[in-house]
Amino acid sequence: MSLTDSKAPSAARRFAVCVFCGARDGADPRFLALARLAGDKLARAGATIVYGGGRVGMMGALADAALAAGGEVIGVIPGVLLEREVGHKGLARLEVVADMQVRKQRMIELSDAFLTLPGGLGTLDELFEVLTLRQLGEHQLPILAVNDQGYFDTLAACLAEFVDHGLAGQRDVAALERFASLDAALLRLGLAT
Repeated sequence: MSLTDSKAPSAARRFAVCVFCGARDGADPRFLALARLAGDKLARAGATIVYGGGRVGMMGALADAALAAGGEVIGVIPGVLLEREVGHKGLARLEVVADMQVRKQRMIELSDAFLTLPGGLGTLDELFEVLTLRQLGEHQLPILAVNDQGYFDTLAACLAEFVDHGLAGQRDVAALERFASLDAALLRLGLAT
């Protein structure tokens, strides 16, 4: 069964947005502020947040803000990272899984859309996983990036190079929708507050 077959949200479950973001604070305070704002706005819009399950960095700021706004937050974390990323104990559900691959698979299964905030290698790994699965026809779910102050411009240029060299299709890289603001991304998902 493809992911597309099982993605229609039922009346009994909220629209679930998987948020990819850093497990670090970042060098600029705007990163933590953006994560907090995303958590708050998603919760107030009634969406369930699915994320990596950590209590540190941007991930922790996202979850804490959503919880403070009364939101439902589901975390998925590998056992090996439970201590390093300090698994968040205040979530509606914290799933501890075997490894990073299972983490990504589980977060994808639980989600109706993907929202990427600034982050590092792990964030890019998660983002490229959902882009590749979409390229393979495993899902048609929205994949969005909040391009805060041009954070993802270099990535977009890299993707354009892949296309120029004939190593990726334009349609496949265009599946990553970049938005200049969080509000614009949430509007695209029908979650404007």
